[in-house]
Amino acid sequence: PAPDLSAQVLAGAGLVRSYGTRHVVREVSFTLHRGETLGVVGESGSGKTTLARLALGLLEPDAGQVTLHRRPWSRLRERERRPLRPGIQIISQNPLDSFDPRHTVGRLVAEPLRLPRAERRARVLDLLARVGLPPETAARHPRELSGGQRQRVAIARALGPRPGVLVCDEPVSALDVSIQAQVLDLLADIQAEDGTAMMFISHDLGVVRHVADRVLVMKDGRVVEEGDAEEVFTRPRHPYTRALAAAVPAPVSAAAWPG
Repeated sequence: PAPDLSAQVLAGAGLVRSYGTRHVVREVSFTLHRGETLGVVGESGSGKTTLARLALGLLEPDAGQVTLHRRPWSRLRERERRPLRPGIQIISQNPLDSFDPRHTVGRLVAEPLRLPRAERRARVLDLLARVGLPPETAARHPRELSGGQRQRVAIARALGPRPGVLVCDEPVSALDVSIQAQVLDLLADIQAEDGTAMMFISHDLGVVRHVADRVLVMKDGRVVEEGDAEEVFTRPRHPYTRALAAAVPAPVSAAAWPG
């Protein structure tokens, strides 16, 4: 289904963030709608991961404002933010870094669920099935799983609170290309079924071209180009975007992806 452009779920207006004297995000604005994927691309150091952290409410902007479902999301006290947090979840590059190694997969997926114990196990098994993992995965530990399986666990955990927004920060960059395609197809299926909005952060233009409806291209903390994904990739206006597009190797260009 096409994105619902009348249903804005996440937006940033005039966002600025510095670390000391280094300006990492400079006057960045964006909007994200229900069922839409916004790709944010740029090289390392472009400010895209800091933008993701601002969107998630993990960092505060020095100036500007983030809104979640048209409600203020920046500069809230944590007790004000806590009831809204289930509505925006992250899928990161290396879920092993954020998983407690002592916990089983079942416990990790259950943690964000606000359900009675009796209902929790059934919901965990439903979530694992949804991401293509068998029930016995619940008893295993993350270190026993492959990279692709761990990323599926991370997606199951993120889906638990039924978020309207997923922030995907380099979610497939640590995976083999064949596994990347499987995980991207899974995210596309979830979006089609739930209408989830996704902010998809990546340095890989081939991946972003495959998944995004619209794209922001970032360089040195600024958005240098934005627009419809196909338009940006086929007719880039900014020299930086043209250079990035020219550097995409053929095997990971959009033509290489199934679908």
